[in-house]
Amino acid sequence: MIDALKSVSSRPIVPHQYPIGKNEQIIGFIDLVTEQAYHYHPGAAADPVPLPEHLKAQESAARQQMLEEVANFDDHLLEELLEEINPDAEEITRDLKMELGADLIVPVFIGIAEQDFGVRPLLEALLREAPTPETTADRRGIIQSENKVLAQILKTYYTPQGGKLSLVRMWRGTLADGAILNGVRVNGLYRLTGQQTQSLHSVSAGEIVALGRLEGVKTGDTLALDRSEELPKAEIIPPVYALAIVPEKRNDEVKLSSALAKLLEEDPSLVWEQHGDTHEIILWGQGEIHLKVALDRLRRKYNLPMVTHLPQVPYKETIRKPASSIHGRYKHQSGGHGQFGDVYLDIQPQPRGEGFNFTDKIVGGVVPKQYIPGVEVGVREYLDRGPLGFPVVDVAVTLTNGSYHSVDSSEQAFKQAARLAMQEGMAKCEPALLEPIAKVEICAPNECTSKVLQLVSGHRGQILGYEGKQDWKGWDAVSAYLPIAEMQNLIVELRSQTMGVGFFNWEFDRLQEVPEPLAKRVLLTTGGNGNGNGKS
Repeated sequence: MIDALKSVSSRPIVPHQYPIGKNEQIIGFIDLVTEQAYHYHPGAAADPVPLPEHLKAQESAARQQMLEEVANFDDHLLEELLEEINPDAEEITRDLKMELGADLIVPVFIGIAEQDFGVRPLLEALLREAPTPETTADRRGIIQSENKVLAQILKTYYTPQGGKLSLVRMWRGTLADGAILNGVRVNGLYRLTGQQTQSLHSVSAGEIVALGRLEGVKTGDTLALDRSEELPKAEIIPPVYALAIVPEKRNDEVKLSSALAKLLEEDPSLVWEQHGDTHEIILWGQGEIHLKVALDRLRRKYNLPMVTHLPQVPYKETIRKPASSIHGRYKHQSGGHGQFGDVYLDIQPQPRGEGFNFTDKIVGGVVPKQYIPGVEVGVREYLDRGPLGFPVVDVAVTLTNGSYHSVDSSEQAFKQAARLAMQEGMAKCEPALLEPIAKVEICAPNECTSKVLQLVSGHRGQILGYEGKQDWKGWDAVSAYLPIAEMQNLIVELRSQTMGVGFFNWEFDRLQEVPEPLAKRVLLTTGGNGNGNGKS
């Protein structure tokens, strides 16, 4: 894992701890600064214990490696190491604080957040080694001025009683409650301690506080009195894992969109959509755990428990061969005026990606012009759900002939006649099932490249090649085409194969015909109803 982190960082990785393991489980750590060993306890502080004898050699080597990394930026420490003088913990901490403040190193700690392992040592290290706000502001080029407020939103919360809270870091100046930032009045200034809030009258540079009901701004935004500066925002990672969600109670559907909007404002790495083909509400995130946490927040904060499943695959269908002069007649008599429409259609396949095209070659007024739009509507409505049960694409339909009745014909009657003609003709055109194909770039440490290639091949992927990832030493980027049906658990498997650090980005590329044996399985699974759920 440390090797993987080294490959993605341009700065030296400096581990602060050495793990203590038992039966392939991490049960504690050794602080490499103080050389004190600790054992973890779930939900409680770690206990100091004697340094295990069998780990003394490994700990000494790890500590020496840490000191050598730190000494690269401190001549005095380097001299001590060359003279085999063991520096004290205070001197090491001072160096770590200086180098972290200058953004020269990346400290690494061990922990398991779910069990509260390592959280307290991390917080203690932040208090002990993190640079002062002034140091960080200076490194980022923020010029200090007491009269010019500058802050940035780190996080957004929605609370049951207080509404929206914007957690901000004060970079400069003094902010008073009621001030105007980005044209919006601050309605409350609070210090947060867990679930507790403490009202404040003003705050100064370096503090992290919550601003109440600051509408129109979102996470990452820069706040100032005159909007004269803009601080860089964190890049939002594209989502890679999705679940279709449905409220457990049907009556909750009306408040779902509002709750999702708040959920996404709290966590910008989430995305939701209502799919145009499958009509499912789909929640996107960074993985299974990420979405489980988000759905738990929907349940706890908004009383919206969800039923979830993997999204349906948006299959399409097309045709392989044309059919000519397909006749459709709709005739209905019900006492008064009847209904009469009569059409002849030619149906032809189009090149992939061309979509739908409708033309008419009517001569002599055999189908009056006012009824031709009804024919096109009827054709389009039929193509929403073809003979295999999926939307039809890449088809051209031409109205070539027909007849009408001066009294009984109507646009509605011709729409029905067109649907009947399409129903008969499409079955003769050899329908074929299409699946969406994505172009994918999978990035992983180069020692995992062979596993990535096997992963792509095992998911019906077409490997296009791989090369070293630009500016990422020791990483490869694998390019491939993958069926979207095979991508639903890709991120889970990829992380399993790459020590949790692999990732990918993708975009829709094209529709491609499904191989015949697989198409039969898909149609058997969906029953021809257009619900391609889960992996093929």
